[in-house]
Amino acid sequence: MNPQSTSIDTKPAEHPAWGAVFAMGMGVFSLVTAEFLPASLLTPMALGLHLSEGQAGQAVTATAAVALVTSLLISALIKGTDRKYVLLSFTLLLIISNLLVASATGLTAVLIGRILLGIAIGGFWTMAVATAMRLVPEAMVPRALSIIFSGLSLATIAAAPLGTYFGNLFGWRSVFYAASVLGGLTFLAQMLTLPSLPAKGSAGLRTIIEVLRRPTVGLAMLATILVFSGHFMFFTYIRGALEQSAGVGVNVLAAILLGYGVANFIGTPLSGRLVEKRLRLMLIAMPALMAVLGIVLAMFSRYPLIDAVLVAVWGLAFAGVPVAWSTWVTRTVPDEAESAGGLIVAAVQLAISIGAASGGVVFDANGAQGIFFTTTAIFIFAVLLITFAVPSREQVQGAAAQSLH
Repeated sequence: MNPQSTSIDTKPAEHPAWGAVFAMGMGVFSLVTAEFLPASLLTPMALGLHLSEGQAGQAVTATAAVALVTSLLISALIKGTDRKYVLLSFTLLLIISNLLVASATGLTAVLIGRILLGIAIGGFWTMAVATAMRLVPEAMVPRALSIIFSGLSLATIAAAPLGTYFGNLFGWRSVFYAASVLGGLTFLAQMLTLPSLPAKGSAGLRTIIEVLRRPTVGLAMLATILVFSGHFMFFTYIRGALEQSAGVGVNVLAAILLGYGVANFIGTPLSGRLVEKRLRLMLIAMPALMAVLGIVLAMFSRYPLIDAVLVAVWGLAFAGVPVAWSTWVTRTVPDEAESAGGLIVAAVQLAISIGAASGGVVFDANGAQGIFFTTTAIFIFAVLLITFAVPSREQVQGAAAQSLH
C-alpha cells in the first residue's frame, strides 16, 4: 500500500507519554461506566420517566447500535483532524450524554443522550489502538494497551454495584450527574496530557473494505468474533447457569462475579507484559484455557466454591484477549491502525450480539450444560483457526514484501 494513503501517522514515540496513556485509561473507565449505568438503574429510571422497563432498556440498545456504526465510519469522517481534539470531542459528548439523561423528562431525551454516548464509545475505542502506538515506543505498546484496557476492567467491577448503591441513596439522576463530573475530570486530564496528534493523509470507506479484504485481517476478525462470542455467551448467562447448576443465591453469585471482576482487573496489566514477548502464544493460550474451563465447569458446576475459582480464572484469562488482539493490529496492520481498530470494535459489538442471542437459545434448550459445552466448542474452533490460519507477524511481513515484488 502506498504510504501516503495511511489515515494517521502511527510513528512510535521516542519516549513514553505515560500521563497521556493513563488519561486514555480514564476515558475508557468513564465511557464504560456510563454505558453500564442503565443496567443497574433500569427500574428507578423507568419509574421516574413513566416508562416500562422494556422501553427504558432501549437506552442500552441505542448505545450499542450507534457504537457499531461509528466504529466503521469514524476514520473516514474525521479525516485530517488532529486526533487529540477528536478524542477530546468524544469525551465532551460523554459529558453531554450524561447531563441529557440526568435531566431527561421522557424517552426521547434519554435516547438522544445515549446515541451521543454510542458515538463517543465507538469513536474512542476505534482510535485507542492507533493512539497508543503514538504515545509510547513500539516495544511498550502492549503495556500501554493493558493500562488503557484496565479502565474497562475497573468499570466492570465498579459501575454496576456503585450505580445501584448510590442510585438507591441519592436517586438515579444523581448518578448520571456524578458520571458527567467524572467525564469532566477525564476531559481535563486528556487536555493536559495528550500531545498534538496530527493526522497524515486520509482514509475513506474504501480503506475499511481494503483492510478487511487482506486475507490475514479477515481471518483475524473471524477469530475475534469467535472468541468474544464464546465469552459473552458464557458471561451473559452465567447467573442463570450457576443458579441452575449450583443453586447459588444472590449473595454468593455477587461474590463470584466480584471475584471475576477483580481477577480480570489484575490480569489486564499482567497480560500486557506477556503479550509484549509472546503475542501469538497468548492469542492461542487464552481461548484454549477458557475451553478447558468450560469443560471443567460442565463437570463440577454444582460446587459453588469450585465455580468461584473457575469463574475467577476465566476473568484472568479473558483479561488478555482485548490487549492481545489490539496488539496484533498494531503489529500486522500498522499502516491502517485506525481502520483495523474500527473493525475490531465492530467485530466485538457483533460478537456481543451473537453471543447473547445464540446463548439465549442454547440456555433455553439445554440449560447450564448447554452453555458450558457450546462455549467450549466455540473456543476450540477459535484455537484451531488462530493456530492454522492466522499468520504470525513475520509471515504477514513476508507476504507483504512478496506482494511488493
